[in-house]
Amino acid sequence: QVQLQESGPGLVKPSQTLSLTCTVSGDSITTNYYYWSWIRQPPGKGLEWIGAIAYSGSTYYSPSLKSRTSISRDTSKNQFTLQLSSVTPEDPAVYYCARAGELGAFGYWGQGTQVTVSS
Repeated sequence: QVQLQESGPGLVKPSQTLSLTCTVSGDSITTNYYYWSWIRQPPGKGLEWIGAIAYSGSTYYSPSLKSRTSISRDTSKNQFTLQLSSVTPEDPAVYYCARAGELGAFGYWGQGTQVTVSS
């Protein structure tokens, strides 16, 4: 069974960089043809896709967040990481990692981690 687990600091100061790691078990992040994504849900709002790293290592980002987002991976640890720079009061949310297939459906999700932005 595929399991994803987010980890990282729950509190980030404004203008700093948010860094979260997703640890995957039950599947390899290099398995064809899956896309390993980051998604967030701000308080009282819907889900927002942030970006993804493919089985091949290619990365894809939301246009609205692209300038501040970087997704990377460590295949030896079967982990992928989100970095969101210059965080603002608009960035607090529950951050999820998830696995999507080629057609875009998210089949597996982590439990989510709450991130707060405060000085």
